[in-house]
Amino acid sequence: MNSIEETVEKIFSTRRLTRYDQRLLMSLYAKRQISRHDQALIDRIYEALNQGRIRVVE
Repeated sequence: MNSIEETVEKIFSTRRLTRYDQRLLMSLYAKRQISRHDQALIDRIYEALNQGRIRVVE
């Protein structure tokens, strides 16, 4: 399993969020199994999604 940092790095380098990535991050976020640093990384992804800099792919 990739770390959150590795997953976030991949998402930003490809500018794509897969459904698998999305489920993984949402699951960790919902279970509160993440640090504040990791939470900030996830927040960056959702901000980028809202701004259209990242797109969700199948």
